Amino acid sequence: MSDNTRPLNEDDVRHVAKLARLQLKDEEIIRFTEQLRSVLDHAADVASLDLEGIAPTAHPLELSNVLRADEVTASSDRDEVLRAAPSVADHRFRVPRIVGEAP
Repeated sequence: MSDNTRPLNEDDVRHVAKLARLQLKDEEIIRFTEQLRSVLDHAADVASLDLEGIAPTAHPLELSNVLRADEVTASSDRDEVLRAAPSVADHRFRVPRIVGEAP
């Protein structure tokens, strides 16, 4: 924690809870104060790191595209697929207009 900041206290948590319109019990105020103080201390530790010469990254590991190549292949026979459908109209799948309604 830097010298020009004060540690988070219970009054700070009460104030933020009031702004957020949260009703917190005293034991929640105590627990959240400890948790938020820990998070802020960790953020201060990260902010104090010397990152000079380190390039920004979006992910810590090298990633590569794991999708298959986009290649033209033969598709299923339309008539064969429609023969397997429970209901067909105008050479298309027939589906209910409303979910749960019978075709």
